[in-house]
Amino acid sequence: MSSPKIFLCSICNINSGTCNEDCKFCSQSVKYAADIERYKQKPIEDIIKEAKAAEASGALGFCLVTAQKGLTDKTINFVKEVAQAVKAEVPRLRLIACNGTATLAQLLELKAAGIKAYNHNLESSKRYYEEICTTHSWQERYETCLNVNKAGMVLITGGIFGMGENQDDRISMLQALATLNPTSVPINFYHHNKALPLKANELTTDEALDLIRLSKKIIPNADRIMVAGGREMMFKERQAEIFEAGANAIVVGNYLTTRGREKSKDLEMLKNLGLHIAKNPEDK
Repeated sequence: MSSPKIFLCSICNINSGTCNEDCKFCSQSVKYAADIERYKQKPIEDIIKEAKAAEASGALGFCLVTAQKGLTDKTINFVKEVAQAVKAEVPRLRLIACNGTATLAQLLELKAAGIKAYNHNLESSKRYYEEICTTHSWQERYETCLNVNKAGMVLITGGIFGMGENQDDRISMLQALATLNPTSVPINFYHHNKALPLKANELTTDEALDLIRLSKKIIPNADRIMVAGGREMMFKERQAEIFEAGANAIVVGNYLTTRGREKSKDLEMLKNLGLHIAKNPEDK
């Protein structure tokens, strides 16, 4: 039996650090004045360079991320412009949008522009969410995910572990994710920034590996369990173990406001493990 293929995704912060929401886990909120790079629109030529670098590293997914509560007409127009430019230069990449809460009409507009997938995370359980964000509700997030399904787009939705939640919250979040039938589930581990009000992530590596196993168990129909933000910080020299735990996708390169490790090291890790990189979105 052949080993599963590993799906690689790259994320591009096309608008950084301009969000007015108060999510306690996010350094892109203007409320916490974290020391990060902030800009309203990344130059399209820079985005294309990132897309080409992502493709060169074997990535199939390329996620266009904006820092804001939800889609606006201005954001939709910019994302569509970026999508058109990237598709012209790097047609092999599957474009993913991650632009906050969205209506069905807004998602259909992005879909018509060639964006195949939409990423919007639940982040935590419904119960715990009010502890980490007060400016919008967990329900708005859930409804956006329902809209993605109604639009016939690929749904990517996950959450963050290590924000002070308890195990019941983690199970509740995963059960809610399962009801949405996502294609891909990004599992993030809270990467503390001293400007943020949350305590540092207290999860151990063994606990984090168990949470990957739990995600796979509770959401068995997802094509991909993707270990995303916080991977390097959480697993350090034990990163190879995430695949044994059930992950079959990772984010390569940098994250939104934190640096990832060199792509070459991830590619070397996969090669040493005898794992092959997915060449198309249907690879399992």
